[in-house]
Amino acid sequence: MVTVIIPVLNESRSVKYVVEFALKSPGVKEVIVVDDGSIDGTPELASGAGARVMTSTLLVKGASMLDGIWAAANEHLVFVDGELSMLSTDLIERMVKPLSDGSADFVKARFSRSSGRETVLTARPLLQTFFPELNYIDQPLGGIISETRTLFRNLRLETDYGVDVGLLIDVSLAGGRIAQADIGEVQHDSQKLEALGDMARHVSRTIINRAARYNRLSLQHIQEVEEVERATEQELTSLSSRVGQPQRLALFDMEGTLVRGRFVEALAKRVNKVGELSEYLDNEPITSEERMSRIGTLIAEVPREVLEQVASQLPLMPGARELVVWLRARGFRLGIISDSYFVATEIVRRRVFADFSIAHLMKFWGGIATGIVSACPAMTHKSGCDLHAVCKLNAVRHLMESLGIARERILSVGDGVPDCCMSRGSGCSVAFSPRTTSVSEAVTFVGREDLMRVLKLLAGTQFLGP
Repeated sequence: MVTVIIPVLNESRSVKYVVEFALKSPGVKEVIVVDDGSIDGTPELASGAGARVMTSTLLVKGASMLDGIWAAANEHLVFVDGELSMLSTDLIERMVKPLSDGSADFVKARFSRSSGRETVLTARPLLQTFFPELNYIDQPLGGIISETRTLFRNLRLETDYGVDVGLLIDVSLAGGRIAQADIGEVQHDSQKLEALGDMARHVSRTIINRAARYNRLSLQHIQEVEEVERATEQELTSLSSRVGQPQRLALFDMEGTLVRGRFVEALAKRVNKVGELSEYLDNEPITSEERMSRIGTLIAEVPREVLEQVASQLPLMPGARELVVWLRARGFRLGIISDSYFVATEIVRRRVFADFSIAHLMKFWGGIATGIVSACPAMTHKSGCDLHAVCKLNAVRHLMESLGIARERILSVGDGVPDCCMSRGSGCSVAFSPRTTSVSEAVTFVGREDLMRVLKLLAGTQFLGP
């Protein structure tokens, strides 16, 4: 049996609908409306619709929820906001099912409504910093939740707008099984900016207090989260959510194409390790994976800010920004695929206004390079390149699959042998100032000196379009 609890404050326009909706749901034996001192007739409308109405012992949502929990007669509790409309007829059933079948201890509603400003600007950044394991929750501040009465009574509830995110964190850190129930579309009255300010303040305080309670305010924890974020940005699912479904895609090598010279050479010069680097760079007898590992050890103990400074000071190739902007204006999404490090490609990406970058990961600890390098996951593919286990072609294959884009809609631009495979996987390819004859022979066009000349090569082709 189910008790539906509805905290309200001046919800006369919608409370009758919400109460009647809840009472029609199978299994609901009780609807409790907890009023925060409404002056618009909300309690009377709720009572007339069949709800048991009580006055909250303390103003603001959290206290009202707690009052409803202790008054509830049934073990399964569902909380619904009082200002909702156009609800799916089986909403209550969906929210209770994970509790009934024993698959979850706590259920958050997932609904097709864009996240509010307080979620995007306050809750998500703080959760990402202190509780990244909860990133998968679509509506962390959503008030439609279900849980058992016993579990609710054993938790400490905030008495203000921080109650929903506080419950989410507490259940998660207590080892509770959290599920999300898809309840379709939800119509929700917009809050005034002043109310959103109060919500944001309460939510911020709640998350930070929980971070302190669970020993997550340390610099070490924040640095660990930063490393997770960097790794997550390299995942194709994350990339596809940011890029969307482009009509056309342009992929660039970084070194020798978008920037002059090599990042590792510039870095070695900065940290006085040019001699050591020369032993490994372009050393044919060792594999690319071994070379990547050995060069990584040379960078150990170098601060991340030094790597970022070197990347920001690499001279851009003439026409790099102009070409990227021109292509973006014509519907292309732009990506960098490089054998360098993600910490460097992201700096260059922002310098030329590209959309994303794919590269290998240098692990940092406390802002210092550890020397441990992980091959980019996107550069491996079970049915990818026949020649290399780690290859740019594999990244192209992944992009085709995750973005749903055909090979014929992909342009690639590079200058070296490692770019030849990428060229083979593209509908149109350009070798920019190629290093060897084999690179020139592997592409559709060859360009030199200024990247904007690539446009002249492509002008009039079906690929570039009008």
